[in-house]
Amino acid sequence: MTRPRLTAFSVLGLCTLFSLSACFGPPTPAPTSSSAAPTATSTVSPTTASPSASPTTAGPSAASPSVTTTPKAAAPPSSTPASPPAAQEPTPTGLPEQVAPLTIYYVAIDDNGISGPRIGCGDSLVATTTAPVRFTDQVGPSIGTLLANKNRNVGLSGLVNVLYQSNLSYAGGELEGGTITIYLTGQFVLGGVCDIPRAKAQLEYTAMAAAGATNARVFVNGRPIDEVLSLK
Repeated sequence: MTRPRLTAFSVLGLCTLFSLSACFGPPTPAPTSSSAAPTATSTVSPTTASPSASPTTAGPSAASPSVTTTPKAAAPPSSTPASPPAAQEPTPTGLPEQVAPLTIYYVAIDDNGISGPRIGCGDSLVATTTAPVRFTDQVGPSIGTLLANKNRNVGLSGLVNVLYQSNLSYAGGELEGGTITIYLTGQFVLGGVCDIPRAKAQLEYTAMAAAGATNARVFVNGRPIDEVLSLK
């Protein structure tokens, strides 16, 4: 078996390779795939750079930054308007409450004005008083007491109530200047022609005494008393 011959050029190339290896050392190994790729731990950011971290230094709460960096959108206004606060009811400013007797007028038949103002067919109108009554407006209680009396004779005084058969109710009254106006509902039931001026006088004088007025007007079912009594 023959050995292969080395040419001059082959010997020269080997000598050159050995010379370079002695000068520079062995060649650097190629990087592997594991060293070329960055590891997972190399991408971790420092905790101080996170915007959501709260500062640990002590200080007033107003100086602490908000944890949430994204501003919240403002809530839209409610379509329902806010209810206004309940208004306080005004305190009634009527007359003060009083306790006093009521003045009621009755008729003294054929007295001819001796015991009081002369009215009708030679009669007199006489004032009487009740027991003390609690009231704020004296007109209503006075007229109401007169109309509620269903007796013709006023005790043993000899006085007469000509309204005792009538079915009347007090509806209201108003004072304007020196004139008191009262409003009644219902109907009269009288005993004769002379009872007409007697009934009118009892109502008018009782109303004037209660209101402290000098004149009185009476309406029955919205009509003047003279018009109503003229039909009797």
